[in-house]
Amino acid sequence: MIKGQRFRALALAASLGLVFAACGSDDEGSESTSAPTTAAPAATEAPADTTAPADTAAAGDTTAPSDTAGGEMPSGDLKLGIAYDTGGRGDGTFNDQAAVGADRAVKELGYTLDEVEATSDEDRRPNLEGLTANGDNPIIAVGFLFSDVLAEVAAANPDTQYAIVDGFVPDQPNVVNLGFAEQEGSFLVGAAAALKSETGHIGFIGGQEGDLIKRFEAGYVAGAKAVNPDIQIEVQYLGPVGDNTAWTSPDKAKEIALGWYNDEGVDIIYTAAGGSGAGTIEAAVEADKWAIGVDSDQYLTVGDPEAQKHILTSMLKRVDTAVFLTAEAAKNGDVSTIPPAFDLSVDGVGYATSGGFIDDIVPQLEEFKQQIIDGEIEVPTAPEG
Repeated sequence: MIKGQRFRALALAASLGLVFAACGSDDEGSESTSAPTTAAPAATEAPADTTAPADTAAAGDTTAPSDTAGGEMPSGDLKLGIAYDTGGRGDGTFNDQAAVGADRAVKELGYTLDEVEATSDEDRRPNLEGLTANGDNPIIAVGFLFSDVLAEVAAANPDTQYAIVDGFVPDQPNVVNLGFAEQEGSFLVGAAAALKSETGHIGFIGGQEGDLIKRFEAGYVAGAKAVNPDIQIEVQYLGPVGDNTAWTSPDKAKEIALGWYNDEGVDIIYTAAGGSGAGTIEAAVEADKWAIGVDSDQYLTVGDPEAQKHILTSMLKRVDTAVFLTAEAAKNGDVSTIPPAFDLSVDGVGYATSGGFIDDIVPQLEEFKQQIIDGEIEVPTAPEG
């Protein structure tokens, strides 16, 4: 039975081995006093406004459009259900961004919040069914692995409004597909890496080797090569599609990163692998190199002043915005207001400047950003070859 405003039906142990995992926070990180190859930064900047503009322009064909019809909207007590993927609230990246949006819905829209976490694939259906039975409406599934079971649960409960982050449930009128142009934000941090690299050799570590994370890789590589066509880029994944340990293996990411930093001359690594990215940050500290965070502003979530000195920037994926706007639209009874894609044009993706390490190249990154928005640069959604 679901009890309380926040719960985890099948929660992982709090540590989960994610050394740097921490809940998203509105607090600013500590000011850095030193950094590899970079002078001490200015005071930490706060995260950007979490509300996306009303503009609903899409980013090419990077994500399937949201369905606009929906089930009956909540009435009386507003109850928001969040079904997290592996790692849950506290992963420091993807799930935490969803939690930020959910917390905002509680504060600004008057919802109560119920939360569950999938510690394995077997949890996904009972978690969704439990939230549904509890009367939560809307219910938001966080992660593409919910797609198949959500299609079945939503079909059986047409009066409940559902949404899914990164997944795709076709032809289901009470499901909104919340897609992002990850390749666009990744292009910008790839450009930042190339502009800041002193060795001309950078890296990318991905979680599951599927189409979703390959969008991160494709954008990162394209952005780096837009700055330096001759740059060397190492790429490695932590597991195939279906291997959930790819998101919770900081030890594997650390081993790869240390090898690249110490033996290959790589000086900057971007990791899109959920909680596994904590291992890259550890390696960057030990090797006195740079790491690039993902989803959340990891300079703010890492919780370690020494680690902050080695987080060059983060690719921001505004899952918080998508969750909040979905809750708001459901409350208002019109989910057609949700953008068909959260791209650069609606601040659905972006990059962080916390720590001040990339302040000197922001004008160049902003120029790239505008060129992408204007259609002058078309960012690929899959790696070449």
